[in-house]
Amino acid sequence: MISLLVSFFFFFIGLSLFTIGIFFLLNKMVFMVEWSLINLNSVDLLMVFLLDWMSLIFMSFVLLISSMVLIYSFDYMKEEVHFNRFIMLIMLFVFSMLLMIMSPNLLSILLGWDGLGLISYCLVAYYQNIKSYNASMLTILMNRFGDTGLMLSLSMLFYMGSWNLILFDKVNNMIVLLFCLAALTKSAQIPFSSWLPAAMAAPTPISSLVHSSTLVTAGVYLLIRFNHVLMNSKNLIELIFILSMLTMFMAGISANWENDLKKIIALSTLSQLGLMMSILSLGGVNLAFFHLLTHAMFKALLFMCAGVIIHSMKNFQDIRYMGSMVKLMPFTLISFNISNLALAGMPFLAGFYSKDLILEELLFSGESYLSFILFLFSIGLTISYSLRMFVFSLFGEMKMVSCFSLSDENYFMKFSMIFMMFMSICVGKFLSFYLNFKLIYLPLILKLGVIYFSLLGIIMGLLVSYLNFKFNKILLIMKTFFNKMWFLFEIFYFIIELIFKYSNNMLMLNEKLWNEEIFFKNFLFKMKYFFKTVDFFYLGSFKLIMFILFYLMIFMFIYL
Repeated sequence: MISLLVSFFFFFIGLSLFTIGIFFLLNKMVFMVEWSLINLNSVDLLMVFLLDWMSLIFMSFVLLISSMVLIYSFDYMKEEVHFNRFIMLIMLFVFSMLLMIMSPNLLSILLGWDGLGLISYCLVAYYQNIKSYNASMLTILMNRFGDTGLMLSLSMLFYMGSWNLILFDKVNNMIVLLFCLAALTKSAQIPFSSWLPAAMAAPTPISSLVHSSTLVTAGVYLLIRFNHVLMNSKNLIELIFILSMLTMFMAGISANWENDLKKIIALSTLSQLGLMMSILSLGGVNLAFFHLLTHAMFKALLFMCAGVIIHSMKNFQDIRYMGSMVKLMPFTLISFNISNLALAGMPFLAGFYSKDLILEELLFSGESYLSFILFLFSIGLTISYSLRMFVFSLFGEMKMVSCFSLSDENYFMKFSMIFMMFMSICVGKFLSFYLNFKLIYLPLILKLGVIYFSLLGIIMGLLVSYLNFKFNKILLIMKTFFNKMWFLFEIFYFIIELIFKYSNNMLMLNEKLWNEEIFFKNFLFKMKYFFKTVDFFYLGSFKLIMFILFYLMIFMFIYL
């Protein structure tokens, strides 16, 4: 019952914040609250909260999605023994994200940032098996690697007199590089992409929350907030653009060869994060934020529908077992494919308004032809794996596992999915009306390029679906390479293993060898005999002297 009460509270607070955010947007209002905690060498330790239209609208989306996830979890996780613990972890997760959203100060951002990393570790390891443990360790280690960049940038900003990075027009490039490292690891860009599909070991409601509006979007939001500092470093912008393009391309290809339903959706999140990062590196801050909001809605709905499908299939996650499930679960499959089409950029759904503007902005930016082709090809791959999920869920023969589903989802799941489906349809047009983007005119060949690559993606999706069935043995090596995300997991595992071996050797050399083995076991062992000898002579001489003095006093007393 506590989950329903918390969800209603989150829902009404989210609606209120959305209304206030639109009011702030129209009136161009900004509120900043500072709370001075302590002063260190003329540097004020401040807890800062920034309330503008961007932070208020994003907080409202986080609260709305989390409220629907809590209602969804009321039935999805009802058989869990530690259900209240699960709800408390979700609440802490949301509060950490809200703290990070409101903070323009890197020091207060670090509190929410570390809260997200720690609680994500607890949530990924929630089922307490070896797979969950390995996935949670990979998640926390890779995120901590990026968090060191945020901590080092804090130490460098200390000598500039303030941790409030939003007040600086230009800072040292090393500081920008360090907090960009934190953002790239949190948003799972290449070469830190392997933890995102591994985090699918978490419960499906957590995946819905993480991949829509909380953990993985934190890195994008950090770069949106401090984009004015980032744009002064040209080389770093080019590096982020290249990495984001490669992330889009790699995630799109891997999703086309993946058969696990949750991993396909996770790889689609990775592709969309690359899309946000790429347009962000070109200076499109509002466009990246717009796509962040629209993507949050249909991605949360996609994971909710995937959770119902997996439950009905008795925890099978292979899409090849999903034949003609629309006959058994019509509402879930309609919601699933609406969010799927929004992901692909179907006209007049939420994803269309943001993705079309991003594509036009990129084509208008004057980048190289290779960037155009790679970007458009990645968009085609998005349509390809979306069509593949569409075909596997609606058509084909009904499998035996699908027949296990004797009943549709219940009312709590339906309510949350209906609300998210409404938002996935309407939120794109509603936000584009208020954000008021500029109109871009392009030549006909560039306008038709998007349609051409979309058709190419449709053909490619049908071809990959055909090849998965007919020529599995011939394409086994290629499929393994793409399924393993270009072996990023193995490469990172090898690097982590080397780091741990090196740290263990340093531990043995410094603490166990020099201090314990040499000093304590050798030096002190030999010094023991020295002290015994000194002790013997000292105590022996003392006894002898006292004995002589005693008898001397007796002798003097007798004869004198």
